[in-house]
Amino acid sequence: MEQSKQVFAFIGSYAEADTPSVYSCAYDEQTGSLKLLHQVDGLKNPTFLEVHGEKARLYAITESVNEAGQKCGAAAAFAVNPSTGEMSLLNKEITLPATTCHIALDHTYTNAIVASYHGGMVGVSPILEDGKLGPISDIKQHEGKSILPAQTQPRAHSVFIDANNRYAVACDLGADKLIIYKLNIDNHRLIPHSITEVAPGSGPRHFAFHPSKPYGYVINELGSTVMAFHYDAEHGTLTELQSVSTLPENFAGENGTADIHLSNDGKFLYGSNRGHDSIVVYAIDEATGKLEVVEYTSTLGGHPRNFGLSPDNRFVLVANRDGNNIVTFARDAATGKLTATGSELNVSKPVCIKFSTLG
Repeated sequence: MEQSKQVFAFIGSYAEADTPSVYSCAYDEQTGSLKLLHQVDGLKNPTFLEVHGEKARLYAITESVNEAGQKCGAAAAFAVNPSTGEMSLLNKEITLPATTCHIALDHTYTNAIVASYHGGMVGVSPILEDGKLGPISDIKQHEGKSILPAQTQPRAHSVFIDANNRYAVACDLGADKLIIYKLNIDNHRLIPHSITEVAPGSGPRHFAFHPSKPYGYVINELGSTVMAFHYDAEHGTLTELQSVSTLPENFAGENGTADIHLSNDGKFLYGSNRGHDSIVVYAIDEATGKLEVVEYTSTLGGHPRNFGLSPDNRFVLVANRDGNNIVTFARDAATGKLTATGSELNVSKPVCIKFSTLG
């Protein structure tokens, strides 16, 4: 009987270049706990990661400076040892002329797509045969603004790719738009395709596609809402179905949402609240795509920026940036509810967590 592969968890964080910033951990599938294996420094604010498990490669955004000495976006590629989790830098490449906040890999692992909040743009970097990042091949500057102080310019926050690897949805918090691009995989290009506007002041941040139904969901940072859409995978268009709050009715404090994920079975959706410091759990009506609140669970730490569902969906691990901890919650597959296990890993300013087997 073949032994199951070790599941790793990789963590990105806010950090200065001379301090540890990207971490690899062994993930215990029975308890949901993490054991720190390796950490690297040399990167400033590698806050978002992606992993190519089959080739044991990890990609992280970071900050750099251009030839004129101006701050800009960059990305780093690492080889990961499938036995030890040790990360070795392959190369670092400048991406966009402004700092970045998100990276996504297309499903063929030949393109890395990054988003810049401060620059209001997205870009594509080729992934080369040896796993290194090539020079940026395409940049798309967004346009527009909206009604809130944070929305005086476009602010691209993330890019998410559909299951067919055909279209990519870019969330623009500043312009209150979901901008859909058609992927030109071979030529490493994004082709503008369609735009869906959301309610003014929403601030779309992250998006998630339903794993089996024609639905998509966006979490809005500024409006503390989740919007449900019908997604036409053939035509690359979104049609709004519903908008629901991420907060309980009696909450009156400041809040900004962050991350959003669906369970593998498509029955539950999870979103993080920073301020209320909670994970909101919704049940999904698979016949309509609409959401109904199940519960709000404290993240046991401040500013839960991102979180991840374990590959088997038994656990949810939450990165609390201001709590300097990653907290493990057991997930009830029947109800979607979360219960803290008592397991916690302390790291400085964690932001992003990604699971993968390697090799």
